[in-house]
Amino acid sequence: MATTISVNKQSVSELLKTGRTKPFIIPEYQRPYAWTSEQVETLFEDIWEFATTIGGLDRNGSYFLGSIVSFENENGEQEIIDGQQRITSLFLLLRAIYTKLIKGDDAQTDAAQNFIRQIEPAIWRTDNRTGKVDYNNILLTSRVVDNAGNEILRNILKDGIANTNTNDNYSKNYLLFQKLYDEHCTKSPLKVYDFIYALLNQAILLPICADSQDTALTIFSTLNNRGLPLSDADIFKAKIYNNLKDDEKEEFISQWKALEKEATEAQESIQQLFYYYMFYLRAKENDVSSTTPGVRKYYSANKSERLFESDLMDGLKTVLNLWKVINTNQDIPEEDWDNDAKIRKALDTLTSYPNEYWKYPVIIYYLSHRNREKFNTEFLLFLNKLIEELMTRFLLFPTINAVKGDIMKLDAKIINDPHPGFDFREIDKSLLESRIRIPHRNIVRMILKCYAYNHQEQLLPDNWQIEHILPQKWQASFFPDVDAKEVYEMIEHIGNKTPFERKLNIIASNGYFKKKQQEYQKSKIEVTKILVTSINDDWTLGNIEHRDKIVATEIMQLLQDWESNYQKNRNNAATPSEEDLAMIEKFKQKGWI
Repeated sequence: MATTISVNKQSVSELLKTGRTKPFIIPEYQRPYAWTSEQVETLFEDIWEFATTIGGLDRNGSYFLGSIVSFENENGEQEIIDGQQRITSLFLLLRAIYTKLIKGDDAQTDAAQNFIRQIEPAIWRTDNRTGKVDYNNILLTSRVVDNAGNEILRNILKDGIANTNTNDNYSKNYLLFQKLYDEHCTKSPLKVYDFIYALLNQAILLPICADSQDTALTIFSTLNNRGLPLSDADIFKAKIYNNLKDDEKEEFISQWKALEKEATEAQESIQQLFYYYMFYLRAKENDVSSTTPGVRKYYSANKSERLFESDLMDGLKTVLNLWKVINTNQDIPEEDWDNDAKIRKALDTLTSYPNEYWKYPVIIYYLSHRNREKFNTEFLLFLNKLIEELMTRFLLFPTINAVKGDIMKLDAKIINDPHPGFDFREIDKSLLESRIRIPHRNIVRMILKCYAYNHQEQLLPDNWQIEHILPQKWQASFFPDVDAKEVYEMIEHIGNKTPFERKLNIIASNGYFKKKQQEYQKSKIEVTKILVTSINDDWTLGNIEHRDKIVATEIMQLLQDWESNYQKNRNNAATPSEEDLAMIEKFKQKGWI
């Protein structure tokens, strides 16, 4: 279905008056009003300068204030997507001027009464026949979730009174508008009506009205190269909040804030948690499509029913526990797998896979089976098998989508099976060892982690680098009898690479390796420290070839072991235990089966 967009240039007065039939709403998912005194002063001074130079009562011209992006929601309200700060400030400014006009010494003059009558229908609903103002029926309402300022804004627009001792932006900015108005009235009393006229009739806005929330958000994202400040999570929060009973809302907001804080500490976001959890839900629904839906579209389907599931927040929290371990090595008090060194090493190894497809089966496995008695053992076997499958395929087919379809099928199998079959497409592994020796650059870190973790229990230090033992910078005199092309090729072999905490800028020349060994001695990485004692002379092309064989052989053995161990465990799991057999017999006797 084609989308429709309405764009109609309007003055401030014209636009705000549309609120009489379609009230302006700052929706729940927006962030609180945040304009500072600097922005308030800029708005006021810019319009004043325009009014007293180019515009005003006796001049033409217009002053462009910017765009307002909105859509008409199901309640017939103008839901503001972009421009809430600007439109809120205009309401506060007009209310400040109105308050000064009705209380001023010249309130009864024709000029003052004229502008009073112009401002009233821009702030409040007025009776079309009598022109009587309903001061309780304000054309702008803020519904921002968990924002005490919503009521403050309403009271200011209703009564024209702000607390001078408060620290909220509504009150501060309203009082500042009044102060600026008074100052300019004192300095240039004859220019005041020029200013009010220009504000109402010459200050121009460009309202962009979309046919749906999705369209409005897309427009906003397109107009703003800074990106979309409203995340899908903001919108989800509002939808969930509105669906709750009144006595449930406070607890929900508390839970959301805690989750948001913990997610940030774990280097994630609630937005990302919703994304991860989507793959779990898709697996439960047996959705094996390789096309990934947009997060907002997925959760908004079927009247947002997925957002209203009672276990949603618990699911997001559980997903976060996994990433607390993966991203920041946090302990999860209620679980014990997080202290398993082998599991942590396997998870850390997976983080170096060149794309994110590894994440989905890990998340699904964890959510589905974390309460099993043998979870630690089964989880480790699964993770190692996943490493084996993913790394093998990337070595042979280093493309982003090489495993996408297979992963989605695996996701669905995991839900009900702690030992799922990896029914990936058949591949020829005869080239595997040679590809380990000369791997694609994007898989090098993963290979080095596998090799390193086979020699130590501790996780590798943060921010380690791929160290070229024979440096990428080398002197031609160091290999006088070898073609330079061959040297460059050998430098990129796996045998010439090792994980290391820092970068060494040592050029390969006579005796260079001794200098490196002194630095390697300080390393906390075992496979790097061993280079200190295993080689006595300078590092040569022959040493690279020898280490190629060592690393490749070891990696091949690891891959074979992981495959064998997983299949053995899977086969054992498929054989009923004595307890299972006894239970089956009991069911037979009762006629249940």
